[in-house]
Amino acid sequence: MSTLPLLETIEVTTADHPTAAVIWMHGLGADGNDFVPIVRELDLAGCPGIRFVFPHAETMPVTINNGYVMRAWYDILGMDLVRREDEGGLRASQRRIDDLIAREVARGIPAANIVLAGFSQGCAMTLQTGLRHPQKLAGLICLSGYLPLAGTVAAERSEANRQTPIFMAHGRGDGVVTIDRAEASRDVLRELGHDIDWHEYPMPHSVCAEEIDDIGAWLRRVLKSG
Repeated sequence: MSTLPLLETIEVTTADHPTAAVIWMHGLGADGNDFVPIVRELDLAGCPGIRFVFPHAETMPVTINNGYVMRAWYDILGMDLVRREDEGGLRASQRRIDDLIAREVARGIPAANIVLAGFSQGCAMTLQTGLRHPQKLAGLICLSGYLPLAGTVAAERSEANRQTPIFMAHGRGDGVVTIDRAEASRDVLRELGHDIDWHEYPMPHSVCAEEIDDIGAWLRRVLKSG
């Protein structure tokens, strides 16, 4: 546990006394409200009760946006995303997300029933945190993002999460995080032996109905035993 206070969150539960959780990280400049409406669009028939947790990242100046202060999980230093990375920011946010996982465990939901999810920067944080988390997680949902600090993953990844299923989805017309960046991330993870369920859609840097259907089906599969 870090010494920092827990991030503020929005919570949506699908049943009383949930036995599973999905911690869902937003993208740059958004906040936890961004993906709350998706919960009611997911077909979760057959899933246990789920607590969806939508944290708000802290605010910080973002270099690529001329230092404008906005909610961000880490600084973006350049357009190519990975040539210069904000390692300190990535690792600091990783600790904050680890704390949210620890809170769910303390509330009675085992780590093996916790899914990390994220869009864009939130996708990067899902991979940054989930691959290194010392307890086995149920799965990782990685939307329209990429693998940060790729050169450190092989040495730092947790043995517990080497077999954890990973849902990766991207828009073929994404002009913010181009699909070749996501494909390169997918290929690195596959080379390391990770189980990648890859999906691509005819969309820009966004979410589409078909993708939501696929996420629901994937959640039903990984959380079916509750």
